[in-house]
Amino acid sequence: MDLISMMTAAALTVTACFTFAANGAEEADVTAMPEVSAKSCVVIDALSGDVLYAKNEQEQLPMASTTKIMSALIALERDDLDEWFTVDPEAIKVEGSSMGLCEGDSVTLRALAAGMLLPSGNDAANAAAVRISGSVEAFVELMNQRAAEMGLENTHFVTPSGLDDHTDEHYSTALDMARLTREALNNEAFRELCGQKTAQVEFGSPPYKRWLTNTNKLLTGCDGVFGVKTGFTDKARRCLVSACRRDGAELICVTLNDPDDWDDHEKLYDSCFPLLKDVQLTPELSGFRIEAAGGETLGCVGESAQIKMPSSAIGRLERITLIRPFVYLPVAAGEQLGETRFYIDGRLIRTLPIIAAEGSI
Repeated sequence: MDLISMMTAAALTVTACFTFAANGAEEADVTAMPEVSAKSCVVIDALSGDVLYAKNEQEQLPMASTTKIMSALIALERDDLDEWFTVDPEAIKVEGSSMGLCEGDSVTLRALAAGMLLPSGNDAANAAAVRISGSVEAFVELMNQRAAEMGLENTHFVTPSGLDDHTDEHYSTALDMARLTREALNNEAFRELCGQKTAQVEFGSPPYKRWLTNTNKLLTGCDGVFGVKTGFTDKARRCLVSACRRDGAELICVTLNDPDDWDDHEKLYDSCFPLLKDVQLTPELSGFRIEAAGGETLGCVGESAQIKMPSSAIGRLERITLIRPFVYLPVAAGEQLGETRFYIDGRLIRTLPIIAAEGSI
């Protein structure tokens, strides 16, 4: 068996000037953007995190049950997600929306996350808090710690549910909530749950199956919406965080204190998706070839892909080419020899394979 070598290091980093389609959208025309009723709102590109539309996006405001995005995410990250336990009887004695927990009920954290994200159960948020941290107060400390780790500098939690706390210390901003949601959607369990119109879960004493219904009307009323969370309190008024996918791109929209949130989200998506550019992700293989003993040379090719993103993000694209340093003959045509990784701000956004263009003898 012959050993063939690549004329490359194990990895090569190339910062490239990527080309984008000539028919990409023009730069944003602020005058063409819709008027919205929200006191504060923002639309960001989920891929890059760049802002496409903003109104008072850094104003600190109460955010009602959109708070449960953080509570559900923490619950869904646990290793004991599917372990059964009995809910704390005091934790579930809470006003407002509920998933229907009763004293003595057995439940899992996964079911509680569904109870938070679909019917917006305040009982689910408190029950999860006590299960995870031992008390609501300790869980709130964990929430604020995670917010700090995410760089959410204008966010402070007082309750796991988002109920009015009779102080002004429970707050966030539209921009922070969008950034939190961007992180939460990287969790596959969170992404799956927040987009379900209904979900069958099991809990009770003894547990039995029942259905939960999502309060997010955008899931059926707006093209491409796949989440995320509604909210309302007397202090915060109507709050809404949504995410929408169209033509392979994803946007996140947040409105705080918005009497017309359903319509505003739909108008903002219709206005912001056309602002994205078509960007071609291409490999860089000009310095690579495979040489075998006896003079045989094999070529390799990399797959390309097209994505959409704001023009502001294109210059931050970074490409890393990874090739196997040694390959043993024979090599089949189409065999993967490496990959091209594409990053924005250090975050991996796409991986594309590099394959042998032809087989060896």
